[in-house]
Amino acid sequence: MGTRVNERASSGTERSLELRIVLVGGEELTGQSSTISETGNIILGQRIFETDRRTAQSVVRQQEVHSRRVTVVNTPHWFWHYPRENTPYLDQMEIQNSVHLCPPGPHAFLLIIPIGVPFIPVMKLSLMEHLQLFHKEFFKHTIMVFTVEKSRTNRFVEDEISFWPDLLWVLQQCGNRKHALNIRDQQDGTQVQTLLEKIEAMVVENAGRVYSVDAAEGRALTEKMETIAERASKRFFEVQRRRRELRALIQGGTIPPRHLRLVLVGAQWSAKSSAGNIILKKQVFSAGHRKKTDTCEISHSMVANRQLTVVDSPGWMYNHTLQDTNEMDRQEIAGSVHLCPPGPHAVLLVVGLSSAFNASYQRALQEHMSLFTEDVWKHTMVLFTRGDWLGSKTVEERIESEEGLQWLVEKCGNMYHVLDNTNQLHETQVTELLEKIEEMWAGKEEPHYEGDLSSEEQMEARREAQLKTAKRIQKTTQIQSRILKELFRGEWRRITEVKLVLIGRKGSGKSMAANRMLSTDQFGPFLMKKEFQNQTRTMVSVKHQKSMEEFSISAVETPGWLADEETPDWLKKEVLRSVSMCAPGPHAFLLVVPVSKAFTEADAKAVVELLEPLGERVWRHCLVLFTWADWLSGRNIEDYIGAEGEKLQRLVEKCGNRYQVFSSTRGFNNVDLLRKINIMFTRNNGCCFTPENNQPKKQKLSLFRRAKQQELTEEEWNRREQELVDRMLEAVTREVQEPTNPPVKVANSIDLAFIPSMGGDAPSEVSSTLWAHRNRARVDEWLRFRAANSEVTSGIGSMSASASHVESLDVNPLADHHQMEDFFPEEDQMVSDSGLHGIIPTDSILLNYRRHSF
Repeated sequence: MGTRVNERASSGTERSLELRIVLVGGEELTGQSSTISETGNIILGQRIFETDRRTAQSVVRQQEVHSRRVTVVNTPHWFWHYPRENTPYLDQMEIQNSVHLCPPGPHAFLLIIPIGVPFIPVMKLSLMEHLQLFHKEFFKHTIMVFTVEKSRTNRFVEDEISFWPDLLWVLQQCGNRKHALNIRDQQDGTQVQTLLEKIEAMVVENAGRVYSVDAAEGRALTEKMETIAERASKRFFEVQRRRRELRALIQGGTIPPRHLRLVLVGAQWSAKSSAGNIILKKQVFSAGHRKKTDTCEISHSMVANRQLTVVDSPGWMYNHTLQDTNEMDRQEIAGSVHLCPPGPHAVLLVVGLSSAFNASYQRALQEHMSLFTEDVWKHTMVLFTRGDWLGSKTVEERIESEEGLQWLVEKCGNMYHVLDNTNQLHETQVTELLEKIEEMWAGKEEPHYEGDLSSEEQMEARREAQLKTAKRIQKTTQIQSRILKELFRGEWRRITEVKLVLIGRKGSGKSMAANRMLSTDQFGPFLMKKEFQNQTRTMVSVKHQKSMEEFSISAVETPGWLADEETPDWLKKEVLRSVSMCAPGPHAFLLVVPVSKAFTEADAKAVVELLEPLGERVWRHCLVLFTWADWLSGRNIEDYIGAEGEKLQRLVEKCGNRYQVFSSTRGFNNVDLLRKINIMFTRNNGCCFTPENNQPKKQKLSLFRRAKQQELTEEEWNRREQELVDRMLEAVTREVQEPTNPPVKVANSIDLAFIPSMGGDAPSEVSSTLWAHRNRARVDEWLRFRAANSEVTSGIGSMSASASHVESLDVNPLADHHQMEDFFPEEDQMVSDSGLHGIIPTDSILLNYRRHSF
């Protein structure tokens, strides 16, 4: 197991005559090629390893390099952002087998990390899981090789490494052994010679010992791969035999339809839309890493003398249960088969080969396919995409290596096909697919799949109801927003230190939103795979803040709850503690709801239970923050609220119809959010939230004494002021919900004359107190008699009649400026009096009565 060494007495150093090296590493989800194979070619001095196709199995090559016999083993790479369970089992076996290809074992592992790749914590988790394929001595024999694409100074490389704490941690595990390699300068032999000398120095540190391998484990691994290959061969010949039988039916006179109707279904990022474009031979469906099909799309083309109709449907998250998928996507997927009447000849179930078909993937697929009737499986063919991922392996080997795939293809009658998305000009792969569809058609009694027509009618009725709800929500929000701007015209309270508390389920995007608000990454990475979330669950509230010119913002992120658990007591305590972390209290509670998922009854229950200890007043300080808005694509957030049903609608209403949309990829408009918080702050009389039992003792005593001295305390006055605003906004909601009510014209209403002014503008200082008391008395009378006896109050009731006019009002998007004044609504930014003429009084109802003494 030792290394043959040639001692050089003159220098006192040792140089290995033979070096055995194994290359390991990952690649990004963006599809950029890995630099592992290029590193191997530079070391061996020749273009030996293929760089234009994926390495699907471990490959060993040997070359004489700088008077050394160097053996390099190139291994399959994994996705840096994926946990090990998402890496295909074939790849895992090949990575394990790499150390058995250079007996008696490798001298060194080179862990390849491209400089410039953000080494966020999820990459460290992925790396550590994949390194479990080796034993614990791995790091003793490892050098980290940082690849660059142009000449860089050592200082630059050091700075890049030190920027990522998790990368520094991995480097420390490797004994701080590293090397920078310019993969674009293959003529520079000195960088390879220096690398080999570093490897030899590491061998000396290890006393000449190589990474030990177990020969028995190697034989067992080889036998397992041979067994998979044998089963794959049997499956292939069985499929070919069945194809010949079906083709004989067609040749015997069973004429297939000239017009084929196809529906594509599958998980998000399975290259489903790309497959549709390849089949149609034109770019009609939106495809790409950050593209999402939000609604069903249909297109037609003439391909291989056949008329094709292809329907592309929204994809589900590969590890989401059906309960996780939001209602809009569920309806679109279920309705896809009804877009090509009388029904599709084939449902192409798209499965990407770049990810393992593990238990969570299988569960998600089974549950989403239940949106159709059981008969759908008779007309379903598995369409494997990203065929380039197979490399030199066959799709049958991949199927035989994973039990889930065996179940799937057998469920579909062994009907499957592979598409190589990187070779879209390869016409035979599409022609062969169409032939397989015709063969499947020939072997079925029913010519096509027929969905449940009754469910189609129900879905259509449900969509219409949801559309009406979405319009009502949008209209209500717009009108209430305009009323509040009119009511508080010129009375906006300036916030110089915004304090926020974020509450939401695990994986809702709280950290992502907080990082964007503060323009930082202090709350940790938000690109966290679902499989890693339990490993990184935060158990305490975290606070960060950022100061800017004349303005600061602080955010407290509370721990998230899991979808399948009851709200724990410790989490309730953390939410209570978050309030004290924002002393004297937060200006707003942001209830974070991800639109990429369904808002369940459990979510609604959790939010209510967490806020319940804070009292009913807390809802006056709440705003719903919808994250992952990219999932909506071209749809409105109101469509999502309407589709999710009463549970989410109740939450939005409890928050006073206050909500904001947040995108994970597009720039986040802090101005819009802060403007809404400012309106909420002003409506709350310029007060942040404080629990009732936290009010200072002196303040309570003062209120008690003042109550003895006068008829109405300031607290009671604030309560009545809020009651007036609430009743006005509730009247808006009733009017929008009940359009059948007869419109009330302002001209015919005498109540308008008695809507009191709450302003304290007195003709003189002497009469200011009398003036304030008179106004308060008029409000008291109006609340007790006028408003209480009228279901539709004056002014507000006229909104029904003016609905069309309100809809025509311009909703000017608020520009995203960095100046402080931008999120404080000034008078020139408000809706003009004429815009709401006949809806609310032209005089401001709520003026700053605090200017005057009692």
